[in-house]
Amino acid sequence: MTITDPRTTQRRARLVPAAPTTGRLRPLGLDEVRITGGFWAQRQSVNSERTLAHIGHWLEREGWIGNFELAATGPLPEGRRGREFSDSEIYKYLEALAWEIGRTGDNDLEAAFRDLVGRVARAQEPDGYLNTNFGRPGQAPRWSDLEWGHELYCLGHLFQAAVARARTRPDAVDGLLAIACRAADLLCEVFGAEGIQSVCGHAEIEAGLAELARVTGEQRYLRQAELFVARRGTGTLPPIEWGQQYFQDDIPVRQAAVLRGHAVRANYLAAGAVDVAVDTGDDELLSALVTQWDNTVARRTYITGGQGSHHQDEAFGEDWVLPPDRAYSETCAGIASIMFSWRLLLARGDTRYGDLIERTLYNVVATSPSASGTAFYYANTLHQRSPGAVPDPNSASLRAESSLRAPWFEVSCCPPNVARTFASLDALVATADAHGVQIHQFASCGIQTRLDNGELITLDVQTDYPRSGSVRVTAERDAADPWTLSIRVPRWADGARLVVTGASGDVSTASVEPGWVTVRRVFQAGDVVELVLPMRPRLTHPDPRIDAVRGSVAVERGPEVYCLESIDLGVASHGTVTDVADVRVDATAPVEDHDGRPRVRLVAPVAEPGRELAWPYAERPLEPVPSASFDVPLIPYHDWAERGPSTMRVWLPLAAPPLDR
Repeated sequence: MTITDPRTTQRRARLVPAAPTTGRLRPLGLDEVRITGGFWAQRQSVNSERTLAHIGHWLEREGWIGNFELAATGPLPEGRRGREFSDSEIYKYLEALAWEIGRTGDNDLEAAFRDLVGRVARAQEPDGYLNTNFGRPGQAPRWSDLEWGHELYCLGHLFQAAVARARTRPDAVDGLLAIACRAADLLCEVFGAEGIQSVCGHAEIEAGLAELARVTGEQRYLRQAELFVARRGTGTLPPIEWGQQYFQDDIPVRQAAVLRGHAVRANYLAAGAVDVAVDTGDDELLSALVTQWDNTVARRTYITGGQGSHHQDEAFGEDWVLPPDRAYSETCAGIASIMFSWRLLLARGDTRYGDLIERTLYNVVATSPSASGTAFYYANTLHQRSPGAVPDPNSASLRAESSLRAPWFEVSCCPPNVARTFASLDALVATADAHGVQIHQFASCGIQTRLDNGELITLDVQTDYPRSGSVRVTAERDAADPWTLSIRVPRWADGARLVVTGASGDVSTASVEPGWVTVRRVFQAGDVVELVLPMRPRLTHPDPRIDAVRGSVAVERGPEVYCLESIDLGVASHGTVTDVADVRVDATAPVEDHDGRPRVRLVAPVAEPGRELAWPYAERPLEPVPSASFDVPLIPYHDWAERGPSTMRVWLPLAAPPLDR
């Protein structure tokens, strides 16, 4: 039976994943921005044509969708498959489908979406409860395992899927929003001010509730999200071996100075807390979250934008604990970090948030899926010491098992998370305010929106970024009044230039600094604003407090981090050196750019018979080893391991002082 709800059409929000009621900037949605070409258009195409079908196949194959049918017909728990949180992967998949349908109008995806919603609907209980792992005969009671059960976490993803559907197809009668509202109504009764005084061990419900409130206008959902944020950090969950910081239940959110514990949980909580702070006008809470972002980026974030240096608990390490070979840098943590940064960007308008989003998109999110879109990284190491084994294409892999992307995992949160991010990526490109339009991410796209004064703005953006640094923005209609075009100049872009060419042929050129560059004028059709970013490769040095990479450098070009892969090393050295552990970089030689690909000078020891020591330590520095040098091309980190098993490293030890072994 199709479930309908009058709140479906109560409010029409923009076609965006996050639509705060107030803020410095207004997000532009899929109906206002359309990526048309280049790097991200290619990723979106693969996501649409390959990844979504791949995910649907594995969700069916693993029985995770089938769990809903078992819940509807009765044979749980015996037939249930997957982890306690597997319901959430179906909801993330539904969200990805909803955004992709909104982006492309694909009829086959629409049919798949409606079929899946029907299967989910049949599993919902009369009072609104929806979970395949709890509450039925033979299963643990509802809400009996809040620290590990993920019931509220799963509902958070259900709510986000319903929000995506309501915004992209507000008149659809598939019933997903009604399903979500019934579940949210029950949740508010059970966990309200007089209800269970606890939180979910895995944050996510907070952002889901806040966004559901924005779509439906039901403020009880926002108040419940506010309650969950306020309860977090008051010791509501039992202690565990990794400490209550694992759940972010050790310090109240507004008192914390930095993100800590499980990296995905921490970022999801922060994102939801920003939603609450903005929509309730809680400036103190928002200020605390800004501080947490500042300190986390300054001390606990990898050069790739990745977060989380602990494998055992998928958690942040202490300040400066960022070992490249033990980087967990979970793909989902990167996506959650983008959610946090995007909400702060909308609230504050600071380009720093756009900088981190760009870094994380190119070097974490784009790294996870293979070029084919049918295999993924769960964790994203920065140093692979030994080639991994090719994963079985017909089996689910362990999370950090291989140096090659795997088709599926026993815990497969990352593939549908990547899919929903790519499907909604248009909504991260640009924003507007009362004065004009701001461009945050660089992609060939069309932008059309109406300003507060009614002025219709139509822009065409052309770029092959990050291959080159030219971003050309062309006005496609005459304006009646002046308005401001603002473009983010990345922090790394020293030496950037802005060229403004009027439709009448007048040209002005200026050097611009990192931050915002603005052009205010009465734009005429044919006016071109071109940002020219310096794309020369650059050596990046780590803070000396990061012990694990002291004395090393990384190579960056534009927004991309580069790495050395053993395949290129073997070719350049004619097979004499095949392991990235055996080389150091000669920083006195310039990093050359060969058709957009950095090339570095490396040195490697020359083998000497009898040189091996029985003990690798000495009272005085060991004599330098004779070395040979050769030039090696690097590859974008997001492309590593596409050519088979390899060793790889991002941070390259310096050759000076001389080699000690």
